[in-house]
Amino acid sequence: MPELSETHTRRSAAAPVPSGAPRRGGTARSRLSPSRRRLKLALVTSMVVLGAAGMLFPFLWTLITSLQPNGSGISAPSLVPGTVSGDGYRTLLHALPFTRVAVNSLWLALVSTVVQIVTSSMAAYAFSRLRFCGRGLVFGCYLATMMIPLQVLIVPLFAEMKALNLVDTYAAVLAPTLASGFGVFLLRQAMDGVPRELDEAARLDGAGHLWIFGWVVLPLVRPALATFSVFAFMASWNSFLWPLVIIRSPEFMTLPLALAGLQGQFSTQWNVAMAGSVLGTLPIVILYLFTQKYVVQSVARSGLK
Repeated sequence: MPELSETHTRRSAAAPVPSGAPRRGGTARSRLSPSRRRLKLALVTSMVVLGAAGMLFPFLWTLITSLQPNGSGISAPSLVPGTVSGDGYRTLLHALPFTRVAVNSLWLALVSTVVQIVTSSMAAYAFSRLRFCGRGLVFGCYLATMMIPLQVLIVPLFAEMKALNLVDTYAAVLAPTLASGFGVFLLRQAMDGVPRELDEAARLDGAGHLWIFGWVVLPLVRPALATFSVFAFMASWNSFLWPLVIIRSPEFMTLPLALAGLQGQFSTQWNVAMAGSVLGTLPIVILYLFTQKYVVQSVARSGLK
């Protein structure tokens, strides 16, 4: 009898728990009630809306201010303009050679972006796929350049451009932007995620490094290339300090320099300055709209890793 009772106790202990009964440490207690889920969703949505409103408010205020006559209403931000006028944009187009400076900034930004993509992608492929002595040390030096601010390099860069007789030229503006440590780092991380079996399959077909780089690796890192192109274009388009130091002639002036000249010593026509800011922001917005899909894919892939 003791043996039977012991066996019955073991069987009852091993019996499965009914599906409807809450288990110890299970999900029944951790589930939120519908009212709490709605409250949590409302709080998260409110935080997102407030954050988006805080980020969009300066841009919206800039647009509204550019449409006000004679810069009225600048003392306090107003989202409801009393009178809408295009005087700021008309004055901007007559006050400075806007087309000239916009074309200067546009082609400099495009050339800088294309050259950085070429040099950074080739260097990233070398660090990702090639094996050579001191690879880690050289890559560390590339990363170290990201920690040095441009203000520290202004004097040696200017001395170098002066020694090369490139002061007040387009080449001097482009020279410091021909390579990017950030681009090498970003693209190398993306290329490390490309399976190396694809390289081996291409080598079996007789492909070399140049063919693998252009037809195997680059098409698979298009999201990273698009993301880096946005950052490179934005950095070149908004560059102010280096063009201010190296440019002397008005015909070489870029858009940020021209917009800075609109601010007077004692008074400023804020509707004109805001109109210039709106027009200066449009190319970056357009570029991001075209590359938004690839930027989101790049962020998603980096998060999955």
